[in-house]
Amino acid sequence: MPNVIFIDASGKSKTIDCTVGTSLMKSAQLNGVSGIYAECGGQQMCATCHVYVAEDFLHTLPEVSVDEDEMLEATASDRLPNSRLSCAIIVKPEHENMVIHLPKFQR
Repeated sequence: MPNVIFIDASGKSKTIDCTVGTSLMKSAQLNGVSGIYAECGGQQMCATCHVYVAEDFLHTLPEVSVDEDEMLEATASDRLPNSRLSCAIIVKPEHENMVIHLPKFQR
């Protein structure tokens, strides 16, 4: 199980064990990571699971889908080049020690 490090807007970090094959959003929720609301339940329809992925891990992620791209245009916090929806990220072994920054606002 890869460890993923979540850092909130205040700089507080939480490292969690993520199960390979589950979404990053679901792993965060199951491990009590604050700031991932996922109001749509992981359907890429709300943008309340928006995260900033450390640039050195972007190459491990799939391309942004059309649906994800549309939702990233509607995030409460600024969209950056490393913005992703955590529901669209399926955990893989190469995500060991991936750093995820949480935006200040999700809604």
